[in-house]
Amino acid sequence: MPHTWTKDEFTLSTDPALLDLDVIHGFLATCYWTPGIPRELVARQVANSLSFGLFHAGTQIGFARLVTDMASFAYLADVFVLPEFRGRGLARWMTALMLDHPELQTVRRWLLSTADAHGVYAEVGFGPLPEPGRYMTIKRPQPWAP
Repeated sequence: MPHTWTKDEFTLSTDPALLDLDVIHGFLATCYWTPGIPRELVARQVANSLSFGLFHAGTQIGFARLVTDMASFAYLADVFVLPEFRGRGLARWMTALMLDHPELQTVRRWLLSTADAHGVYAEVGFGPLPEPGRYMTIKRPQPWAP
């Protein structure tokens, strides 16, 4: 069941029917972490994640998604607020609501990766890995690129 929250003239919703894939893909295809990502890949990511759309007057202005089992693990990805709406605390608000989502209260491990928004996430409780030696990764930057 979709959830919706409001703050002033802004709305955050998990209703997939409200998401504007053109806005989401338009941003992600030009941002530093997914340059050139194909639209069909973004559509698959959105469909297979718990996605949150941020809206102003019915127009999508932001987005975030969780890759999650809805029980113990969640990875926060693709968080953005369009430039003209930044500086209003909307990314922080969106992230805080994701952490407070009623269906995610048993999640014990939240992860994210960021190059430039550490302050936003620190304000809602994220910090460096306490035991980075336990974590391993395989990184395949832009596997969609030729």
